[in-house]
Amino acid sequence: MVDEENENEITIDGKSYKLDKISDKAREFLLNIQFVDKQIKQLSNEWAIADTARIGYTNALKSDLSKMGSEK
Repeated sequence: MVDEENENEITIDGKSYKLDKISDKAREFLLNIQFVDKQIKQLSNEWAIADTARIGYTNALKSDLSKMGSEK
């Protein structure tokens, strides 16, 4: 989105735009996209944490159940 080499430009669909030349509405859209990108990254991180916890709980459950099976 924002050009890494030139922080004063954005590139969309291969076309570059100078940030000081875009409209206020376009700038607002850009800020909204950046906000949503951060939210997506945050949710992805939370998903990874929850998935890791689920794996841990599953392993703990299997371990506990295997002990029960040997007590029969």
